[in-house]
Amino acid sequence: MCRREQRNRPGASALAPLPLGENAIIVGAMPPPGAVDATRDHGFHTLRVARVVTETPDAVSLVLDVPDELRATYEYAAGQFCTFRVVVDGATLLRCYSMSSAPGIDDALAVTVKRVPDGRVSNWINDNLSDGGEIEVTPPAGVFCLGDEPADLLLFAAGSGITPIFSILKTALAAGDRRIRLLYANRDRESTIFRAELDALAVAHGDRFVVIDHLDVDAGFVDAAVVARTLADDSTDCPAYVCGPTPFMDIVEDALLAAGVAPDLIHIERFTPAADLDESSAALADAPADGIELTIELDGRTETTAHRAGTTILQTARQLGMDPPYSCESGSCATCMGRLREGTVTMHTNDALTDEEVEEGWILTCQSVPTAPVVSVVYGYD
Repeated sequence: MCRREQRNRPGASALAPLPLGENAIIVGAMPPPGAVDATRDHGFHTLRVARVVTETPDAVSLVLDVPDELRATYEYAAGQFCTFRVVVDGATLLRCYSMSSAPGIDDALAVTVKRVPDGRVSNWINDNLSDGGEIEVTPPAGVFCLGDEPADLLLFAAGSGITPIFSILKTALAAGDRRIRLLYANRDRESTIFRAELDALAVAHGDRFVVIDHLDVDAGFVDAAVVARTLADDSTDCPAYVCGPTPFMDIVEDALLAAGVAPDLIHIERFTPAADLDESSAALADAPADGIELTIELDGRTETTAHRAGTTILQTARQLGMDPPYSCESGSCATCMGRLREGTVTMHTNDALTDEEVEEGWILTCQSVPTAPVVSVVYGYD
């Protein structure tokens, strides 16, 4: 099940205790066996790379070979992502990449990865993976999905942000008669991912699909005026999907709101990796204990500690010297997910887990703060 993103922008450092926000969710421990379907697979599987497709000089698509016994596990909705696990220079790293393929339209699952400056995983993938290689991948996840309503669409993408947007676009064009407008911003024509494919879709669906190219080298960066010109007279009632660098997404969001688009029609995908953090900062070290006993289990190691007020389970695990998985720390990617065995937590932002997963007791530990006297959490997909 896919649902709308809760549109909190990343705010203060992840080291600061999280204030209770209006979008917070109270999550209870996993229900007793049989209460819900708890069989969903969250683990990593080694998949073969059937093909590596060069999209631009700095972006490739990985076409993945999903074996027959895992096909149901890797069923996905347009706009979802997978988490990839690679070892680079001895360090195990996790990153989330969205599907650029569309379910029911493309024969194979594919993701697209663009190099980013100092991006250890994106550069490793572009430099090292080739046809026939293998990579560890979780099943699809995420809630940045095309809704069921047959409404016209506004799509906004910049750079590699086109990846989930392209999947949503292909799915929407194939289902019904929606009208779709896409604003697609890139540095220059050479760096434009899926240029030929988008041109072909515009020709095939000329009465329904309009793509507006914006090249920074010619027109400068996208601003509110560019976004406003993208809107048709009747498009303020249309769902809008936005993905790209954070400044681009913020500009588009603000411009849409100023134009009168309702907040619940704006869907935003944020995948900004967290910076290296100093867990000894005063924000954590000086936080008082709040009387909560927190137990964390990770990789066969179990630690119990007095919880410090306002700090997340992820922060606490790192303070204990554990090595929990994480990536974005904004509640967007599900890399840090764990399962609540006992107690309750407040999950401040959830832009990755479905309602069913939350019901099963899964939480985003980067966004979850304990709220019961005794709380127990176990990490691990496998």
